[in-house]
Amino acid sequence: MTENKVSLQKRAKRESLIKKELSKLFLDIKQTDRNLDDIYITNVELSSNKSSAHVLFFSEKGEEFFNEKLNFIILYKPSVRKALSQILNSKYTPNIIFQYDKTLEKQAKIEALLDKVKSDPDYKAEDTIEDSDQENTYLQKDSE
Repeated sequence: MTENKVSLQKRAKRESLIKKELSKLFLDIKQTDRNLDDIYITNVELSSNKSSAHVLFFSEKGEEFFNEKLNFIILYKPSVRKALSQILNSKYTPNIIFQYDKTLEKQAKIEALLDKVKSDPDYKAEDTIEDSDQENTYLQKDSE
């Protein structure tokens, strides 16, 4: 079943509100607990039935650093969820799931590749387009 436009807008608004409030809560927590320095909330994604909220975190120190700090974050889950329930005006508070956000790392890798291509004196945009067309042709033949 696909969601209609109004439902998607409501979910996006709710995700935004949850992200804003969780960011405030974690900022307060980070001021008292230095174990959570260098970890930031990047996004919140609600499940389609709004029963769970995936809270995405990023750290410049990488995923291993986040995984080491995950136990400290989980300790705060009940109090954060209770505070969130008092802020949200709804019947149910979503279950909070903490995850590492890999999109910023992927973005940095892509930007590094683009910078490398731009700095290459032999780089020609036409070559890249032709190469990608040939690559797509090979991929289509392999999948047949």
